[in-house]
Amino acid sequence: MTAIADPFLPLPIRQSDPELTRRTDAARAEMARRDLAALLLVSPENIYYLLGLDHQGYFAFSLLLVPRDGAPELIARAMEGPTVAARAPGCVHRPFHDGEDPVAVVTAALRAHVAPGSAVGVEDSAMFFPPAIRTRICRETQELTWVDASDVGQRLREVKSDGEIAAVRRAAALSDSAMAAGIAAVAEGVRETRVAAAVYQAMISGGSQNPGFAPLIRSTAILQQEHVSWDERAIAAGDGVFLELSACVRRYHAPLSRTIYVGAAPPQAATAHAAALAGLAAIRDALRPGAVAGDVYAAWRAAVERVHPQGGVPRHHCGYLVGIGFPPSWVGGGEVPGIRPGSTRAIRAGMTFHAMSWVQEPIGYVVSDTALVTGEGCELLTGVSRELTVVP
Repeated sequence: MTAIADPFLPLPIRQSDPELTRRTDAARAEMARRDLAALLLVSPENIYYLLGLDHQGYFAFSLLLVPRDGAPELIARAMEGPTVAARAPGCVHRPFHDGEDPVAVVTAALRAHVAPGSAVGVEDSAMFFPPAIRTRICRETQELTWVDASDVGQRLREVKSDGEIAAVRRAAALSDSAMAAGIAAVAEGVRETRVAAAVYQAMISGGSQNPGFAPLIRSTAILQQEHVSWDERAIAAGDGVFLELSACVRRYHAPLSRTIYVGAAPPQAATAHAAALAGLAAIRDALRPGAVAGDVYAAWRAAVERVHPQGGVPRHHCGYLVGIGFPPSWVGGGEVPGIRPGSTRAIRAGMTFHAMSWVQEPIGYVVSDTALVTGEGCELLTGVSRELTVVP
């Protein structure tokens, strides 16, 4: 892991900063290894990683061209010019005006940097690369060979520097504060919207940016509806309430989740809670340099089933990589790089995971935390009480 002088880079982040220089050098080394003359990136997480560009303008088409030599070029709307100049001064902004075709601008940039017959890497799997634009760029540059390089950005971002880890730690502290506020707001008769308001108030007043994913707050009666959040429903006695959230610092996230009960816990909650805690402990113990993700999953599942066998279909993962994230996700893109059965993903020091122990038998129960892989093993960065919690 490479240290930087200031664990929280000042805004705007300058391209000359050692951290950004290291990242660009690493990207170009990977390009050389794959014999790519240029790399085209469209995910806001990857653009931020290389330029430090933190804004919301990525909803419109934006593309970063990284040549083997020379300054990167950002093709983006003309109105983003002042933002790019202030926050990413080390790149060249090639603007297109509203109503103007960005394909012509991308094509001109490619021809300025890439010789005919060369290979260009592109994020084919990114959600921010409209197929119509991608197809037309290829049609206009048939002298180039297009290579899927969707994995390059994710691989560069997997292992975090000391400065990035400091941002994740700060996000974890804010996540803990927001979770504590959310739990404190849960009570019989309180609407879920009030719980959400308490979470946001604690999170943002503490220093968080807008997170990449909205907090998930819902009754355990609909726990399996995994990406449904709060509504105006009033919490009732006997309800279970699931909360999953993450604060965000310099676009870095640190999620956690907790399950709590109102009035009384159901009879099977103690067993489900014990199984989930055993699974989380197994993930923590298995996440260490040299391990592979499939073995971490196997350790989690074995620990859970020693407490209570899981009937039906087992959970598809027990965690995933987290770090830089922009709406609509905190996983860093449209794919979830998870801890899955059979995965050969190597675990390395400096990775951060959302370690998630979600059991489905005897009843649904979830506990999760952000985990940092260290040189010696694993450290859980979030730490709100994991006890079986019942509120009035």
